Amino acid sequence: MLVLNIDRSHCCHLQHNHQYVYAASYDGRLYSRPFIEYFEETPMMVAVLTYMSYGILTIFGYVRDFLRHWKIERCHIASEKEEQKDFVPLYQDFENFYTRNIYMRIRDNWNRPICSVPGAKMDLMERATYDYNWTFEYTGWVVQDVINLGSYNYLGFAENTGPCADSAAEVTMKYGVGVASTRQEIGNLDRHEEMEKQVARFLGVESAMAFGMGFATNSMNIPALVGKGCLILSDELNHASLVLGARLSGSTIRVFKHNNMQSLEKLLREAVVHGQPRTHRPWKKILIVVEGIYSMEGSIVRLPEVIALKKRYRAYLYLDEAHSIGALGPRGRGVVDYFGLDPCDVDVMMGTFTKSFGAAGGYIAGKRLIEYLRSHSHSAVYATSMSPPVVEQIITSMKCIMGEDGTTIGSERVQQLAENTVYFRKRLREMGFIIYGNNDSPVVPMMLYMPAKIAAFAREMLKRNIGVVVVGFPATPIIESRARFCISAGHSKNMLDQALNVISEVGDLLQLKYSRHRLQPSSARPFDDDVYEDIDD
Repeated sequence: MLVLNIDRSHCCHLQHNHQYVYAASYDGRLYSRPFIEYFEETPMMVAVLTYMSYGILTIFGYVRDFLRHWKIERCHIASEKEEQKDFVPLYQDFENFYTRNIYMRIRDNWNRPICSVPGAKMDLMERATYDYNWTFEYTGWVVQDVINLGSYNYLGFAENTGPCADSAAEVTMKYGVGVASTRQEIGNLDRHEEMEKQVARFLGVESAMAFGMGFATNSMNIPALVGKGCLILSDELNHASLVLGARLSGSTIRVFKHNNMQSLEKLLREAVVHGQPRTHRPWKKILIVVEGIYSMEGSIVRLPEVIALKKRYRAYLYLDEAHSIGALGPRGRGVVDYFGLDPCDVDVMMGTFTKSFGAAGGYIAGKRLIEYLRSHSHSAVYATSMSPPVVEQIITSMKCIMGEDGTTIGSERVQQLAENTVYFRKRLREMGFIIYGNNDSPVVPMMLYMPAKIAAFAREMLKRNIGVVVVGFPATPIIESRARFCISAGHSKNMLDQALNVISEVGDLLQLKYSRHRLQPSSARPFDDDVYEDIDD
């Protein structure tokens, strides 16, 4: 038994027997609940074997390229056609090499077409390849009732029955599917206005504005908020849409270590003390950009500490709640609700409707900035208005979560998601898998490491009627390939138990139970002033 006695006003970073537990200390001014995240160190032997696997694949890739050059390799699709020889290559040499010799070996695990609602269970269209995964043909068969552990359907609102689907169908009959104009011209419907008011009330902010695409919500609005002479402090694991938006803005970008408040404060202090390079003038704006839930790590932003730093150094905060809105907090209001914070402390609140609400698009919310964005954001000025049935899906699902539909369905789904998340994560850790992230995050990364096991795990799971998402390099560090499970309120306990039994079976088959120490947080109890947590070795 290891007992940590720590000061209440500081954060704790525990490393014990190769197990990393990042835990924010209990500080009544910042945290009202325990904050525990797990990131177990990659076993040395696994890391060495993973590097060796990529090395062997690379060697075989060069051998195959040699065989292709001399027309010995049977599959010639990887080679450029004769009529294209004189053109500039579309891809850089290494990118092309990686695609044709490594990615193509396991390409069958991605872009699988489904032919049903992406609910707790789904139907997959079976396909076959006769040219080493370069092209696919449909067999005409459908794999039915596959347990879906890959979709972002956190609250189960991606469905074709129920009040949301009925309302969307009704609005479609009245308004049609498309608007055929921008919001600034004649594409501004009364349903758009109602949706934005609903979003503002849901978030507890002054106003909100909706956009038709979640990715563009970030990439097109950040350049409207900051520009030359401004500084962006970005978490190293921020989503590609945030990275693109930051680059397009023309601002200076500095990256801090993931969820590391010491790294962030160091950059803030340097920015305030030294100002801009060469001139040393003060920065026009300093914008901290973070996410609520990081979709590859399953970690939750240390928002109370970020807000404290933002206030101390008078910076602005941009919070991307794509995965956390609806999925966190006792009322489903996201990471701000999860920590019990004031929404007014976040300058720019961003989120998407594509996950917890089962719709499409994104929003920007806050105070004193929405009217500015309406005339300065490219995504607002030039993009076509959101489709009426999509807007209605958002309104209805949000009212359901808020309880304004006269039922408790929304609150029950929020509670069910929280219970499913804790149960699923606990069972996986007990089995001996290495699981990343926060206990309350419905995004559950399970480490696979070796490239061959990426494909093997996905294929073996599908054989047993479980649909999963697997991720590898370059989307993750080269030795940190993983399976990413997304838990839903639509999953029953029987479904989760069935999936867990299959995961355990496949884990034994592929030897995926890498964890050396199955450390568990202490049971739920009131924290005293001296002891933060008990950890069993």
